[in-house]
Amino acid sequence: MKKIIKNAISKILIFESKLVLEKYKPTVIAITGSVGKTSTKDAIYTALSSIYSVRKSEKSFNSELGVPLTILGCPNGWSDPFVWMSNILEGLELIFFKSDYPKYLVLEVGADHPGDIQSISKWLKTDIVVMNMISDVPVHVEFFKSPEEVVKEKSYLIKTLKDSGTLVLYADDAKVANLSKDVKQNIVTFGVTEMATVTGTNVGAYYNDSKIPEGVSFRLNYKGNSIPMKIKGVLGVQQVYPIIAGALVGLQLNVPISKIVDSFDAYSFPRGRMNILEGINGSTIIDDSYNSSPDALKEGLNSLASLQVSGKRIAAIGDMMELGNFSGEEHRKAGVQALQSCDVLVTVGPRAKQMCMASTQTVECANFDSSNEAAKYLEGIVSE
Repeated sequence: MKKIIKNAISKILIFESKLVLEKYKPTVIAITGSVGKTSTKDAIYTALSSIYSVRKSEKSFNSELGVPLTILGCPNGWSDPFVWMSNILEGLELIFFKSDYPKYLVLEVGADHPGDIQSISKWLKTDIVVMNMISDVPVHVEFFKSPEEVVKEKSYLIKTLKDSGTLVLYADDAKVANLSKDVKQNIVTFGVTEMATVTGTNVGAYYNDSKIPEGVSFRLNYKGNSIPMKIKGVLGVQQVYPIIAGALVGLQLNVPISKIVDSFDAYSFPRGRMNILEGINGSTIIDDSYNSSPDALKEGLNSLASLQVSGKRIAAIGDMMELGNFSGEEHRKAGVQALQSCDVLVTVGPRAKQMCMASTQTVECANFDSSNEAAKYLEGIVSE
């Protein structure tokens, strides 16, 4: 019964969303990929909102239900029927009465299971589609037949592009770059290792007077311009990709590059994405605790290894979920890298435990069943 009601509500909200899009005709930007969707969505919103009226997807509003909720500007009703009824009425109000509707919509579109994006592509029409990195072993791959099926599912978003639309591609991933085949719309690219429309170069951490990492710096390059930028409070090259993608979308929509650069002065990345935090005993914590994947962990460990610090490097790593048959191999591969990147490795969970068995290097390693147990252990070993 719950499923029937949910499907009915979804169909009503989708129908209302189509009418709202037809009435107000906002510019629609949709983002997908397996890494960095939320950060890219937020970066695009930041670049555009410097001069435009913009709405973005909130939190996890990236499903067939979440996308229409963003279009209608409504909250998730969860199990409250009164909220869902209110959402439907708000949709009707937008349709039948004039409203101050945003000129730009920035939509995050995810694929947890086969058919998720294909279903959305049947009704959503977009002006810009942004394809982020698609990992060799993507998150949620256990629900698909193969990683190639994940790429195929993500590619359905390209089918939503209007004839006059623009496809924005992550240039550093051959799988994503190849998605440009047979696309007749305008194509632009972003990256840090390949030639692209917009690039980020000279990426590295910058430090305060106490030699503690303070953020990531890089140069934003576009049409002969090379602009130095600093993003405070986060580390890693993976933080540069959303910024250059956001800049590229802003430039495509005629936002002056000076406005784009200024808009990121006070930009804050979402929590759990390589955020720099102050820890006990003068320690520094890099919080990369948001739902992990092999690529995200790889870049996190790269950042840890590259830091110019005099103290111990400690990696505290939990299980990577939803990897299916790739789980064992990916945890062992991550273990080899982890043991080359840190002085102490602490793992939590049965999958992450395999990391300590991955290498014969002399690195202190401890396994725990719960994060509470790991926390007690870490409390006794962290220092400046």
